[in-house]
Amino acid sequence: MKSFDFLVLGSGVAGLSFALKVAPRGRVAIVTKKSRAESNTNYAQGGVASVMGRDDSLELHVQDTLAAGAGLCKKGVVSVIVGEGPARIRELIELGMKFSETENSAERGLAKLDLGREGGHSRRRILHAKDLTGREIENALLNAVSREPNISILENHFAIDLITSRKFGIQNGNRCLGAYVFDRESGRVETFTAPVTLLATGGCGKVYLYTTNPDIATGDGVAMAYRAGAGIANMEFIQFHPTCLYHPKAKSFLVSEAVRGEGGVLRNLEGGEFMDGQHPMKSLAPRDIVARAIDGEMKKSGADCVLLDITHKPQKFIIERFPNIYKTCLSYGIDMTREPIPVVPAAHYQCGGVLTDVDGQTDIGGLYAVGEVACTGLHGANRLASNSLLEALVCAHRAAEKILAQPPQKVDANIPDWQSGSATDPDELVVVSHNWDEIRRLMWDYVGIVRTNKRLERAAKRIANLQEEIREYYWNFIVTGDLLELRNIATVAELIVRCALSRPESRGLNYNLDFPNSDPAWSQRDTVLRN
Repeated sequence: MKSFDFLVLGSGVAGLSFALKVAPRGRVAIVTKKSRAESNTNYAQGGVASVMGRDDSLELHVQDTLAAGAGLCKKGVVSVIVGEGPARIRELIELGMKFSETENSAERGLAKLDLGREGGHSRRRILHAKDLTGREIENALLNAVSREPNISILENHFAIDLITSRKFGIQNGNRCLGAYVFDRESGRVETFTAPVTLLATGGCGKVYLYTTNPDIATGDGVAMAYRAGAGIANMEFIQFHPTCLYHPKAKSFLVSEAVRGEGGVLRNLEGGEFMDGQHPMKSLAPRDIVARAIDGEMKKSGADCVLLDITHKPQKFIIERFPNIYKTCLSYGIDMTREPIPVVPAAHYQCGGVLTDVDGQTDIGGLYAVGEVACTGLHGANRLASNSLLEALVCAHRAAEKILAQPPQKVDANIPDWQSGSATDPDELVVVSHNWDEIRRLMWDYVGIVRTNKRLERAAKRIANLQEEIREYYWNFIVTGDLLELRNIATVAELIVRCALSRPESRGLNYNLDFPNSDPAWSQRDTVLRN
C-alpha cells in the first residue's frame, strides 16, 4: 500500500495545477498512464480564452459562452470561471509561460499579448503561444512541478478503479479512499490511498473512430467514477472539431480553429463558401453549427472532405502565426500558403462528464474532478472555443483552495490488496483489438454528428453485447493496459448512448433527426446517470 495526502490521476493542466497548489500541505502522487507530458493539454493548439483586451469585458465573454452553450450552461458557474480567468493567466505567466506578443496589442497591465479570435467569440481574447499553446503550458507546469519536492510523478501507471468506502462497507456514506493502479512496467497492481483523490484524466475522444485526441483519451476517469457511484451528466454532448486534416497518412491532426479566426474560409471542393447561408458568423460560427454544416455538405456532394482556405493571407504571416500547422501540412505535401487544406470533422471534446460543482467536488466524499473529465455546467450543450484550458486552471485552483481550507480527515481502513484470483495471461489478444475497433466504428456510424433514435437503439444493443464479452474477458484474464482501456471506452460508449436516448430534443451538439428542434422544457435540464 502506498499512502499519500493527495492522489492526482492525470498529468495535464488540471492535474499539474492542482498538485502545485496543494504540495506545500502534503505529499502528492501524480499517476499518469503514459509519459508525464502525454495529455490532451499537450495537443491543445488554439489557446486559453480570457478577457485581456481593452475592447473586451467579462460580460461579453459570459454572453458568448452562454450563446455557444445553447441554453444549458449554468450562468453562475460561467460567471465565476470567466471572472477568475485573468488571475490564473497571471499565475501562469509568473511560472514562466510565454504567450505570443505583438506590438499592436491592447493589453491589460501585462505583456503586449497577441490576442487571437476563434469561433463563437465576439472579441479577440485567445492567449496563445503561436499554435502550440497546450505544449508550452504543459512544459511550464512540468518545470514548476519538477522543483517541488513533495510531488512524485509515476509514469506508466494506469488507474484501474477507485477504492470507495461503499465498496468495502467501511463506513456510512460513499467516500473515495484512493485507487487501484496498474504498473505497466512490472505488471503488478498497487494500492494507492489518500484522503483526497483528484480525477484529471481528460476526455474520451478515442471512443470514436476519427478523433483529434491522442491515444490516451479513453474516458478512464468517467468510467471509474461511474463504477464508483458518482453522477455522470450530459455525455450526449460530444463536440466534433470541424477541421481535422484529411490525409491517409495523417493521424488525427487538428487544424486549429485559430486558422478561421485569422481569416480562413471553409469551401466545398468546387470553391464555394458554403457557410455563408448557415450562420451570421459564417466560417467562425460555433463548432456544433460548423461541424453539422460540413457533415451536410459532404453528404450532399458525396465528397470525402471540404477545404479550409487561408491562401489570401500573406505567406510570412501564415508561417509565423501557424508554424506547427504549416510544417505538418507541408510534410504531407500541402502548402497552406498556396493551396487550401483538406479537412473533415472529428471527435474532439467531451462537454459532459463527472458531475461536479465549480470547486470540482463530486457527490462522493474525497473525490474531485477537474478539466475535461468533469461537468461543471460551464460548457452546456456546446463548448465555446478555448474555454477548456480556462476551466481547468480556474477549477483546479478552486478545488485546491476548498480542500486546503477544509482538509478531509484520513480514514483508517483496512483496504484489501488487489486480487487476481484464478485469472491467467490472456490467450487471444485479437478479441481486445476486434472489440475496440467495433465500438469505435459503431459510435462513429450510429452516434455521430447527426443521430436518430433507431441508430442509437442499435448502438445500445451492440454495446451491451460487447460489454458482456469484455466483462467475461476482464475477469478471466490478468489485466493489461489495452484491456483496461477497452473496458473504459465500452462504459463511456454506453453512457453517451443512454444520455442521447434520454434527451428528446436537438440542442447544441446533440442533433437528433427524430427531434430536430430544441424543447424549452429541457433548457437547464441535465441528463444524469448513476450506477
